[in-house]
Formats: sequence, C-alpha cells, structure tokens
Amino acid sequence: MPEPSGFQRRDRRAYAHAFRALMTRGPAWPTNPDSVLAKLLEGLSEAWELVDGRAADLLEREADPRAALEILGEWERAFGLPDPCVTQALTIGERQQALVARMTLLGEQSRGFFLSIADALGYQIEIREYSPFMVGASQVGDTQPTGAAGEPFTWELGAPEMRFYWTVRVGATRLTWFRLGGGGGQVGVDPHLRISTAIDLECVFRRLKPAHTEVIFSYDGLGIPNPMAGTP
Repeated sequence: MPEPSGFQRRDRRAYAHAFRALMTRGPAWPTNPDSVLAKLLEGLSEAWELVDGRAADLLEREADPRAALEILGEWERAFGLPDPCVTQALTIGERQQALVARMTLLGEQSRGFFLSIADALGYQIEIREYSPFMVGASQVGDTQPTGAAGEPFTWELGAPEMRFYWTVRVGATRLTWFRLGGGGGQVGVDPHLRISTAIDLECVFRRLKPAHTEVIFSYDGLGIPNPMAGTP
C-alpha cells in the first residue's frame, strides 16, 4: 500500500490560538495563553484536533484509490464497480486493484490488449484468429504471421464470415493465494487458495470485444502449471 503524502495537521493549541484571535477585544476577553478563558478554549479545541486529524487521514489516504478504505465503496460506485462480471467476493486489495484498472483502462482492439486483460485477471491464454481461403491470394499450406509475437494462423476453407470469429484458449486456471497485511485476506473467511474458473474472463472479453466479432472460448488442455508457484 502506498505511503500517504504529507498534510498539514493542526493540534488543539493551533485551534485555540485561532479562536483567541477571533474573540472580541476588551478586558472581559483576555488573550493571555495562561488565562482561564484561553485554557477553556484549548480544552474545547480538542474536538477540532480530532476532526482535523480525521480530515487529514481522508485527504491523505482516501484520495488515492490505491489506498482507499473508508470511501472505497464511493470510489467503486463512481466507476461502475463492482464489475458484474466478477461474481466471487474480493479482498480489499483486489477491489483496489480493480478500481485502478478501471480508472486507467484504455480500450483497444488488438491482440496484445486482450492478452494484457487476461494477464491482469490472472489467466494464461492464446488467441487464434481466422481468415477464409481466398483463391488468388492464399496458397495451399500457406501461413501468415499475426500479432506482436508473430503467431501464425492458417488460411482455412470456410465461409467468409469466419473472419469475424476468434478463439480464446484458456491454458491455465487462476490461483489466488491468501495474503496477510493491509488489503489481504481475513483469517477464517478467505480460503488459503482459491482456484477460479474463467467466468469473469469470458464476461469481460464479451463486453470489450469488437462489436462485429464473436469470441469462442476453448478449455482443451486446461491445467495448473507449477501449482506451488506463488505460495507464501
């Protein structure tokens, strides 16, 4: 959790000094700090010291979505969270991460964009795109590299509409380990290890996919590579 930035805090003496400066001038209103009236004002200023401290806490911590706790719900409502695609309960830390991700999300239609979304959700995926065989342009056995990593796809026989379909192959489940500390789990509430299906991934991809396309999800070969990775 990021450390809050500095903020000017005022104690009861500072508030008592301000109140004395606002008093009416005259013999009945002594401004001497050792007077009975000055000590009374300092005692009454204790409440304002508490209010000042609470305000400083809110400004320092709650203004930063990465550290917000008390008004995290207000932040979430402002940005349309919790995401309807997420059906399981989230820890404070996961909610903060989802909030920052929503605030910084820049939509794209590239392969890399959807790979990064899956990675942020904790999934390893492969994306396969299709293109129909075209006489005069395609060759038997021809492949063409696509994407930043040069992943090939095969020109296949099929209807022209197949170019509007793409397949997401989910290669591994998402593992969420129990964590202690700020934003972590709760003892006796959160499991030591949560193995999640890709329901949230499917929901997010269907919401963000290009409107003219259809996405197909494949779970063949689904497994848990190196299941002890990330253990506490």
